Amino acid sequence: MAKALHWIYRLAPGLYALRHYRRGDLRYDLVAGLSVVSVAVPVGIAYAELAGFPPASGLYASMMAMLAYAMFGSSRQLIAGPDAATCAMLATALSPLAVIGSPEYLSWSIALTFLVGLMCLGASRLRLGVLADFLSKPILIGFLNGIALSIVLGQLGKLLGFPVLSTGIVDRFVEIADKLAQTHLPTLGMGVLAFALLFAMRHRLPRLPAALLVMVLLGALVALFDLDRQGVAVIGAVPAGLPNLAVPQISREAIQTLFSAAAGIALVSFSSAMLTARSFATKNGYEIDPDRDFAALGAANIASSMLGGFAISGADSRTAVNDAMGGRTQMVSVIAAIGIALALILLTEPMRYVPIAALGAVLVYTGIFLFDLRSLRALWALDRNEFWLAQVVLIGVVVSGMIQAILLAVAISLVRFLQLTARPAVDVLGEVKGLAGLHATTHHESVRTREGITMLRFNAPLVFFNAPYFRQRMMAIAEEGGEGLRWIVLDLLPVSRIDVTGFYAIKEVSEALAKRGIMLKFAGRTTELSSYLAGRGVNFGPVRESTYPTLRAALKAFRQASSNTSQQADTGLPNDPSNPS
Repeated sequence: MAKALHWIYRLAPGLYALRHYRRGDLRYDLVAGLSVVSVAVPVGIAYAELAGFPPASGLYASMMAMLAYAMFGSSRQLIAGPDAATCAMLATALSPLAVIGSPEYLSWSIALTFLVGLMCLGASRLRLGVLADFLSKPILIGFLNGIALSIVLGQLGKLLGFPVLSTGIVDRFVEIADKLAQTHLPTLGMGVLAFALLFAMRHRLPRLPAALLVMVLLGALVALFDLDRQGVAVIGAVPAGLPNLAVPQISREAIQTLFSAAAGIALVSFSSAMLTARSFATKNGYEIDPDRDFAALGAANIASSMLGGFAISGADSRTAVNDAMGGRTQMVSVIAAIGIALALILLTEPMRYVPIAALGAVLVYTGIFLFDLRSLRALWALDRNEFWLAQVVLIGVVVSGMIQAILLAVAISLVRFLQLTARPAVDVLGEVKGLAGLHATTHHESVRTREGITMLRFNAPLVFFNAPYFRQRMMAIAEEGGEGLRWIVLDLLPVSRIDVTGFYAIKEVSEALAKRGIMLKFAGRTTELSSYLAGRGVNFGPVRESTYPTLRAALKAFRQASSNTSQQADTGLPNDPSNPS
């Protein structure tokens, strides 16, 4: 029984936390849960509109995502639910396949969400949580900024009162410019009022649920003045009650058609959730398990699809509300899910009057603040290359769309990784007066090197894809050392791994240098190197006999060898500089 419980708790860490729940946390979690509901209801409805779903689907997705993540996730603060990036990507992927809002569109979307969940579960099984580390900060900034532009342009038609049928960012901009004369003024007025209220509450009443209050106020205006009869589009009837459970049907055609889109959504969903979860885990002093959270997002997406919802991720705004209101455990998600269920049962009638322009205003407002100008400024100050990398990804989203931009982002990440490891820095080391240790000549102008010896640091593992570069740099440095060079000492501390190709590269370099009268020596990792050679039965004497525990020890040995050489030259005896003893 104990083993079974251990397995269950390992699979569902949230269940363990809820079973051992402390009553003292309830009052904090209750306040935080109700605060999350006040944000999740309007945002869920707005994101359903963004994804091309009925309003209730956003609430179904929110409710099921919260419950699933509370059971299977490792973060105490993260709130799962509809997310601007995943919703925008879902709509972009499906709009060429069916008319948005049609039964076919909804069927495709449910299948895509289910497939995203399966991919997340498979990625967790393969322990691919490390993928979150592959999308660097500049790439994510560029990608999210591109999504922000896409969201803003995609919702302008709702604010202006006419449909926008184009899918690409550039095409949408052109279509909106052509249709400006068709602007519906009452709808525009509602949108402007929504914006004014959102910004006023942000600055004067920041603790209030601005999106919820704006929708309530504008819905009341529509109901009081019959604005829906004057052409102001509203949400309309929202089905009351909870949805029926159903297992999505996925055909081979759906898998073939949706595979790349599902992979892209799964990657962005996971990466975004991990950025949020890690930030709040660090703030609150605990660790999260990326592989476990991959499985939790998979379960949340599958649960969402089975109730007619759509793809979800970690919701940064709702997570921030949870943390700000003092939420302590996964119970916040359970309380919030119950609150959304009550809203579906009791509050669907008032929801019907909420104007579409209010939803559009909330989404454009979200897109404006999703655009991270502060981080762009920081990138410009820290590293111009990283700044332009973010712009390349943003342009990729604008020109080719979000799904293709995901592939571009992954490709850029891999190229960056290969660039850093295949062409690592090779530093020549020397002494600096007044500073302990040895330092790179590229970092200090006053570095002094010793005649006859060059000490090097190869800042990467020595493996198959950088072994040719290692040979090239070693021979170039030997050439630069001139005829007086006798020793090259390679610092092995940064070389965390040497594969077979790297070993043969060292052997070839050692033999080539020996022909020039130069000896290749090694400092650091002497035990590891000896064990590596002995464990494989390799008899490569020049390596085994030329290792020193530190660079200082190698430098001392060179001085002694040089001194012995001078003495032997004076007495006419033969010398061997490789054997200082």
